[in-house]
Amino acid sequence: MTSVAIPGYLSGAWAPDPTHSEIAFSVRHLMISKVRGRFTGFDVAIVTGEDPLDSSVTATIDLASVDTGNETRDGHLRSGDFLDVENHPTMAYCSTGVRPAGDGWIVEGNLTLHGVTRQVPLALEMNGFTPDPWGGQRAGFSATAEISRQDFGIGTTVPMESGGVALGDKVSISIEIQAVLEG
Repeated sequence: MTSVAIPGYLSGAWAPDPTHSEIAFSVRHLMISKVRGRFTGFDVAIVTGEDPLDSSVTATIDLASVDTGNETRDGHLRSGDFLDVENHPTMAYCSTGVRPAGDGWIVEGNLTLHGVTRQVPLALEMNGFTPDPWGGQRAGFSATAEISRQDFGIGTTVPMESGGVALGDKVSISIEIQAVLEG
């Protein structure tokens, strides 16, 4: 059993509350700003074990649900130039282990995107466990990661005359999940 105390910790199967959960990303554009977006369609299953180290997460994200607030850009992201949703409609994450790291946790796992699977660790914070006003139990989880577009064969790198590239290779991922205990 892990020696890390988590106030109110509950073991069980959890499903996200979609109105209080988000899977978002950001990437450098023209090397001077960041473009931000999110995926509005996703299915996440979280299992917290009796020992937190025995916990797991799986997720499937509908890539056609990409939303950057600009339909023209979203259409380009869905195209063969980037996500190629016609041939790769989803991305998936499956954890392979959990370990403590400082004040938080690392979820080890595999991300499959654009037909390529790579190990991607998620830096995880367990934000808390609490009863909700409707007689259920809720938990909050925040996670971050960074991936390389090139590692997954996504998009091209267009050099700029002034140096740098039009679109950065590194994509920051931010996940906020408010989950409801099932059963």
